[in-house]
Amino acid sequence: MITIRNATLEDVERILEIYDYYVKNTAITFEYETPSVEEFKERMKKTMKRYPYLVILRDGRIEGYAYAGPFVGRAAYDWSCEMTVYLDYDARKCGMGRKIYEALEKALHDMGILNLYACIGYPEKDDEYLTTNSADFHKHLGFIKVGEFYKCGYKFNRWYNMVWMEKIIGKHQDMQNPITNYHNVICVSQLPEAAGCGLFFHR
Repeated sequence: MITIRNATLEDVERILEIYDYYVKNTAITFEYETPSVEEFKERMKKTMKRYPYLVILRDGRIEGYAYAGPFVGRAAYDWSCEMTVYLDYDARKCGMGRKIYEALEKALHDMGILNLYACIGYPEKDDEYLTTNSADFHKHLGFIKVGEFYKCGYKFNRWYNMVWMEKIIGKHQDMQNPITNYHNVICVSQLPEAAGCGLFFHR
């Protein structure tokens, strides 16, 4: 059974365990050191004040997480946000990334978010630390590449590019309604089952 629910601060150690692999072994994140539990918990708290922070579970075990955050932080950007997703290294390529990302997208749409952005490390050629898989994943979900910065990230004694990808999920109006805090959004409590796999969202 695959389930998706809101993350809680009690999930921090498992979420950090998932992230730790990517810090130590990949250039998917440009962080050099894994944050402490307390530091990561503070990051979660900051996100949770306004945006969704979701976890996906398989048979009760957290296998990945996804969250959104401010695109830049100025008021005019309120209708845009940046998305992030990480899966347990052994849980990749089994469909859970798409499931949790689609649940996150729905939550953001219900908030009134219009523009989704992803900031993605990008290699000039695939290597053991970074491939184009993340950009390809976003492309399959309807994102398009809108910009690239060259040799802006240095990790494992190598230079990597960074691309921005964008997806529009709402209609832009001359008189735009303000977005709603995630905690005030009345969402559908149960998503449709996905291909018989038993995918449900619990608030």
